[in-house]
Amino acid sequence: MKSVKKKAVVLLSGGLDSTTILAIAHDEGYDTYAMSFRYGQRHTVELQCATKIAKALGVKQYIIVDIDLRTFGSSALTADIGVPKDRSHQEMGNGIPITYVPARNTIFLSYALAWAEVLVADTVFIGANAIDYSGYPDCRPEYIDAYETMANLATRAGVEGKTKLRIRAPLIERTKAEIIQIGAALGVDYSLTLSCYDPDTEGRACGGCDSCLLRKRGFEEADIPDPTRYYFRKATN
Repeated sequence: MKSVKKKAVVLLSGGLDSTTILAIAHDEGYDTYAMSFRYGQRHTVELQCATKIAKALGVKQYIIVDIDLRTFGSSALTADIGVPKDRSHQEMGNGIPITYVPARNTIFLSYALAWAEVLVADTVFIGANAIDYSGYPDCRPEYIDAYETMANLATRAGVEGKTKLRIRAPLIERTKAEIIQIGAALGVDYSLTLSCYDPDTEGRACGGCDSCLLRKRGFEEADIPDPTRYYFRKATN
């Protein structure tokens, strides 16, 4: 009798972390269902990357959800606010930056939770990271744990005791270098990914935003060539 493979919803942004998460889910034997969002972000080119990644990694189904977080604004990613450039690592670790999108992971996870219910999937993967990140409150382990508790109170399967939903963030305590090494060992093609908050119209990374700086340093520390296409903006740190 053929065994039924377990299912997982994977939040896929098109960036380095979420792509590695998708590769991990595949390596663990899940049938993967990838979900991205067109939420009014300035860097919509990341969705082109996510589409290519979903195809390359053989997801069962890939969907892009349309929501408009520009309605609320307040973030350099969804409003007419400049993206900070060339910040030091110390500056990145001090406070919550203007690139934080209010409640973004809560919104994304809620959509993933709804899809998981429909698919009868027991796992949602998210590429949250609490080490090399820009101070976002919804990337911390205690947030992920709290959301998992809530999810099992809010779903039919959880209330009926049929399925315990897990919110998994396997990279949450990994450095960027460690993440890259994990992905490289799994055969991830990082040239397909984009981490930049302020890419140009050709999809090339700026090289100076927080995400670009963390990504570049990660490849350097992992001693792996950086395949990112930059538009030759030279960072000062």
